[in-house]
Amino acid sequence: MIYYSIAAFAAGYILDLIFGDPYWLPHPIRFIGSLIGKTEKLVRKHVKNTPSSLIYGGAILVILVLIISTAIPFLMLYFLYQYLPWLGFIAESIMCYQILATKCLKVESMRVYDSLKNNNISEARYNVSMIVGRDTDKLDETGVAKAAVETVAENTSDGVIAPMFYIAIGGPVLGFFYKAVNTMDSMIGYKNDAYLYFGRIAAKLDDVVNYIPARLAALLMILVCPMAGLDKKGAAKIYKRDRHNHSSPNSAQTEAVCAGALGLKLAGDAYYFGKLHKKPTIGDETRQIEAEDIKRVNRLLYAVSLLAVIVLILLKLLVVKVMAAVI
Repeated sequence: MIYYSIAAFAAGYILDLIFGDPYWLPHPIRFIGSLIGKTEKLVRKHVKNTPSSLIYGGAILVILVLIISTAIPFLMLYFLYQYLPWLGFIAESIMCYQILATKCLKVESMRVYDSLKNNNISEARYNVSMIVGRDTDKLDETGVAKAAVETVAENTSDGVIAPMFYIAIGGPVLGFFYKAVNTMDSMIGYKNDAYLYFGRIAAKLDDVVNYIPARLAALLMILVCPMAGLDKKGAAKIYKRDRHNHSSPNSAQTEAVCAGALGLKLAGDAYYFGKLHKKPTIGDETRQIEAEDIKRVNRLLYAVSLLAVIVLILLKLLVVKVMAAVI
């Protein structure tokens, strides 16, 4: 059965590269998002508006969402592999495909690129607002391109390498566990009045589950820079210097590599919900950022995703052989 899972992992990656995330196709992450929203409404009815009570309520939400998000794929795969192994393989391949977001990340960022190349700044602002959390209504062309590059750099870990890492360890069940954590962080992990306490557990858990994958992603990104036609030495230099220039322990890892590889200054101050947030910068401004940098960072995204799937599959095969030899 372990070889079915390895083959499903590879098949899911290929399916993601081919099809991406069609809007018409029902997606389990949308189900998880809906589950989070409904669970939040239910939980908030039973907690007081005090820090301790809100933290407790947020913890209950995290537990409920994780149980449901992992139980469904576990039960589906368990029964299918018990009675219809080939159907189980097909289902596992589709699950792996839906967990990964390589092509989706490229497609959404390239919408921003196309708008900038067509000199349609209002459309570019709208398109970039679909993939970033910051305010975009006042960004100029440079700001829009910068926001798109940053989100591809950061989500190379969150949307691609981290899900691969957990799929390699525990198949789609652990993959959906990760995606549920990541989705909760994106929905309730804010440090604002509504979620400072209620979303704290979700945010901290997201930091924990991304700790190793973010560093793995950064290392692999540095290694594939030559394959993507980018500066490997610059990537390693800025990574070493600026990888901690973020309030999150993980977000600057891949951003620092990207900034060094492209020779850009990323991060810095940004507006969220109308409020200015002061942030350190990442990288050196050796040149002005441009729309073409969106294409460059996507080359890096695809190169590192290919290396990651190869490395993780080989490591899983190695572990299987070692365990078989020991047993």
